[in-house]
Amino acid sequence: MANLIVANEIPGASVYGVAQMSYTVNGESGQDYAAALTAAAFRESTAIEVAASSFMSVVRQRQTKVTKLGDVLSTIATAMASLKTKDIGKNDPSATSWQMDVAFARAKTICDDYGLKLNVREKEVDDVLRYYMTREDLMTSQNEIQYALDVEDNNLQQDMVSLQGLVSKRDSAFSTAARIVSKSLNAGAAAIDNI
Repeated sequence: MANLIVANEIPGASVYGVAQMSYTVNGESGQDYAAALTAAAFRESTAIEVAASSFMSVVRQRQTKVTKLGDVLSTIATAMASLKTKDIGKNDPSATSWQMDVAFARAKTICDDYGLKLNVREKEVDDVLRYYMTREDLMTSQNEIQYALDVEDNNLQQDMVSLQGLVSKRDSAFSTAARIVSKSLNAGAAAIDNI
C-alpha cells in the first residue's frame, strides 16, 4: 500500500499563482501532485481489493450452504416420491421411508451443521442401524429446508450485488490512477514539444 505524506509548500514555485506542494510518496520526497494522486488511487484500489477478497470467501461459504441445502431438499423430495410411487399409506402421516439410510444420515449431518432440525429417526433392524422419516416428518422438513434455502439464496444474491459493487469501485480506482498517469505523461510530452 502506498504511503502518502504531504510535505511543505515549495518556496517560490507556483503555477498560475497557485503554490505547489511537495509530496513524499513511498519514502521518496519531492514528488508532484500527479504522483501523490496516483499513489492515493492505487492505495484505494488495493484496500478495495482486500475487502473484495475477504467478502468473496463469505460468498463462497454461502454458495456451499445453498448447494448442501439443495441436496437435502432433493433427498427429501426423493423420499416423498418413493412413498407416493409405492402407494404406501397415501394419507397416512406415519408411513415411513426406509430405503435411503445413507442419504438420510448425510442430510441429517448437513442440517445439524447449519443448526436446522431434520427429524431423521433411527431404528436397529437385524443388527443394522437404519434411518427413516415418516411422511409427516418429510413434509415438515421439506417446508423448513425450503424456507432456509430461500433465505440463503436471497442473501447470496444480495452478497453478489455487493461484491459486484466492490469490484466496480476497484476497477474505477485503477482506471482513475491509470488516467492520472496517462495525463501526467501527456502533459510532460506536451511541455517538451512546446520548448
